[in-house]
Amino acid sequence: MAITSSAKKAFRASQKKHVFNLRRKSEIEKQIKNFRRLITQKNKAEAVKAIPLLYKSLDKAAKTNYLKNNTAARLKSRAMNALTKLGK
Repeated sequence: MAITSSAKKAFRASQKKHVFNLRRKSEIEKQIKNFRRLITQKNKAEAVKAIPLLYKSLDKAAKTNYLKNNTAARLKSRAMNALTKLGK
C-alpha cells in the first residue's frame, strides 16, 4: 500500500483513471462487436448506421490516449474495408 502522501494521491488518481478506462474499453468492444455482427448478417443498412458510433468511440479512445492513434486508424480502416466488401 502507498506510504507517502504523493503515492496515496497517485493511487487515488489511478483508481479514477481505471474506471474511465474500463468504461471506454467496454464502449469500444460493444461498438466493434455490434458492427461485426451486422457485417456477418450482411445487414449493410444497419452497418452504415453503426459506422459513426464506432468511429466516435475509437476517436475518443485515441484522444484520451487509451488507444494509440494508429491503432484507432487501423480499426477504422478495417471496418470500412469490411463494409465495402459487403457492398460488392
